[in-house]
Amino acid sequence: MSRNGIDARIPPEGSLEILSQLEVDRLRDTSRGGLHEVLRRCSLAVLNTGSRMDDTRAIMEKFRDFDVQVVQQERGIKLKLINAPPDAFVDGAMIRGIREHLFAVLRDIIYVSNEIENNSQFDLDTPYGITNAVFHILRNARLLRRPPLNLVVCWGGHAISREEYDYTKEVGHEMGLRDLDVCTGCGPGAMKGPMKGATIGHAKQRSRRGRYIGVTEPGIIAAEPPNPIVTDLVIMPDIEKRLEAFVRLGHAFVVFPGGVGTAEEILYLLGILLHPDNAELPFPLVFTGPASAEPYFRGIDEFLVRTLGEGVREHYRIVIDDPAEVARVTRKGVNAVRDFRRARSDAYYFNWLLHVEHEFQRPFVPTHEAMASLALDSAQPPHRMAANLRRAFSGIVTGNVKEAGIRAIEEQGPFRIHGDPQVMRPLDDLLAAFVDQQRMRLAGAEYVPCYRIVA
Repeated sequence: MSRNGIDARIPPEGSLEILSQLEVDRLRDTSRGGLHEVLRRCSLAVLNTGSRMDDTRAIMEKFRDFDVQVVQQERGIKLKLINAPPDAFVDGAMIRGIREHLFAVLRDIIYVSNEIENNSQFDLDTPYGITNAVFHILRNARLLRRPPLNLVVCWGGHAISREEYDYTKEVGHEMGLRDLDVCTGCGPGAMKGPMKGATIGHAKQRSRRGRYIGVTEPGIIAAEPPNPIVTDLVIMPDIEKRLEAFVRLGHAFVVFPGGVGTAEEILYLLGILLHPDNAELPFPLVFTGPASAEPYFRGIDEFLVRTLGEGVREHYRIVIDDPAEVARVTRKGVNAVRDFRRARSDAYYFNWLLHVEHEFQRPFVPTHEAMASLALDSAQPPHRMAANLRRAFSGIVTGNVKEAGIRAIEEQGPFRIHGDPQVMRPLDDLLAAFVDQQRMRLAGAEYVPCYRIVA
């Protein structure tokens, strides 16, 4: 034992049993260009599963004495953990699922560094290069298999009420009964509930091939640590590639109540669907929650219409308090996607036909200057407006829960978001509703906005 944590040496589980000396050296490198810090942060998140903290800086401070080191041995490698969270162990042995996730982190960090970022084959300044990078990362994680076309991406908040969480389980159960698998952001709340429900639905149907895929990235994983139901975990390099992974993998989307992170995801997806090149693609999208969540989705719907136009409603359906209907609509939509891809000889496991503009792929770093410079004028096309609104919400997520964003807000004050009154008023109304509904952070201290709306 070390303080309140556990010291341990962990052998591989699931993947990546052997590393080169160069790879080991890079994982040990604590300099700015080294990989040690990202390995440490992601490993801590995996080991800290079940945590109710969503402040990345507070988590890192609580476990400031935690470290992970790669030990090279004749027969492979081990990970040496120092002062690891004790909840990751049972009777001194690490829980097997957590061990799998730990080595999935190692696999993806090494692969992205070696094969994507330092590989001239991938031009990450072009849409083609970025999409191919996403494909290769997912393939390396063995997610691009050839199962039936049945993967439903579920989005929603990690800090939702018990009633909303139970509802996500009911929807997941109904989807599992209809042979639908689940992909989420891998965290707690609305990311865990559908997976938990689907396991029961699959068990009732005696299905042994159910998949529960978690897609995350280093900046958010500490605030949303992988839940224990995730069977396939992948760490994408940044939020934009994470979002593209969702839309390329998923065959249908179900959105539960959430906060600014969920709004970011909605805007990303709708911005893509509003592009004329995607007009013919079937893309099932359902917003749903219990009866108590109706005001939340009414506010989302009103915001989308006021900022993107009445036509945005053609791309989603709102179903309130009816888990079975959500699953029926989703199953029907998945069947339409299957027929469409079969007719056009498109892959079932990766949506190559979907057009994703470069605006949705370029990593956005939400500095004060970048947030103040966002183009939020009402004259631009709806899909471009969605792209820039998505960046605004991404910045608020950063200011709320990410360590660098929290520090920047403390040092420079709130982000200033400028734009036309026709855009700023509905944005201000929606954010105010999120605060009133306590959807900005976990219950605790009164929320202090990390943003200021300037019309």
